[in-house]
Amino acid sequence: MQKKPFNPGGPRRPNPNRGQNRRGPATAKDQYVTNEHIRAREVRLVGDNVTPGIYSIQEALRLAEELELDLIEISPTAEPPVCKILDYQKFLYQQKKHQKEQKAKATKVVVKEIRFGPQTDDHDYNFKLKHAMGFLQEGAKVKAYVFFRGRSILFKEQGEVLLLRFANDLEDYGKVEQMPVLEGKRMILMLSPKKK
Repeated sequence: MQKKPFNPGGPRRPNPNRGQNRRGPATAKDQYVTNEHIRAREVRLVGDNVTPGIYSIQEALRLAEELELDLIEISPTAEPPVCKILDYQKFLYQQKKHQKEQKAKATKVVVKEIRFGPQTDDHDYNFKLKHAMGFLQEGAKVKAYVFFRGRSILFKEQGEVLLLRFANDLEDYGKVEQMPVLEGKRMILMLSPKKK
């Protein structure tokens, strides 16, 4: 039989192994190796519906078949690999649900910046204060800072007073995480939202 030359732009032949379970987190469906695709000779069975212990792969597959469920390899790196006998679709659903819960718990911390000048007037101050209240109520942290341009660094006490007043006006919405600190040309105050 003559070999055909490789044609990178030509039509692609379907992959006969596509859609089968294989190791590796390519998609949620083939994240776990199941049933006949498990390559180990022995497996450690855990779970509610079996007596925990080490079984030969044939015995484990027979038990799964008797229960009309799937043999799922949940820890392939263990020696021997750890498997559970469960309904595979239900197992995937529970895994997805668990990941969603984990994601919800590990919410990203958003930091909103509010900039003042050392001589910010009352109207501007109140406008920025209202924004900060909104940010803290949404659960975001607020990084308020006074920017000193040129010789305005001479007014650093004024900047500190402004930031302390800002923190005081927001005490019902957030708590001070970092007191006013001068970093270069900026005096920074950090506020985090109060837990509800």
